[in-house]
Formats: sequence, C-alpha cells, structure tokens
Amino acid sequence: MNLVTIEHIVAVAGGIVVAVVAFYALYKDWKTPGVENNVFRLMLLLLGVGAVIALLAGLGILGNFPAKAA
Repeated sequence: MNLVTIEHIVAVAGGIVVAVVAFYALYKDWKTPGVENNVFRLMLLLLGVGAVIALLAGLGILGNFPAKAA
C-alpha cells in the first residue's frame, strides 16, 4: 500500500465523517432564529460542501487531469 492510496483512504473517511456531522448539525440548527445562527448555518453548509469535494477527490472523481501530450 503506497502513500497515495493511504491519502485517498483518509480523504474518503474524513470526507464522510465531516459531511455527515456538518449536515446533521445544519439539519438540527435549521429552525433557530437570529442573524448569528444564519452565519453559523452558512459556515456549516460550506463545511459540508468542502467535505463532499474532499470525498469526491479521494474517490478519484475530481482532480484527475489528463497527462501532458507528448
């Protein structure tokens, strides 16, 4: 098992954990009023989106660019 495979496994596992926690906290906090809570919800949404992007990169869906042409 090389370093790249370990990195992908950690990115996938971390992406899943962070995304689930962020979206669950967003779900639980959705109905609370106040400007501060709006900012908190925005931060949770951005955290969840970033975790999904990390998950997709770890699975090899994002970040695969073709090799340079010779």
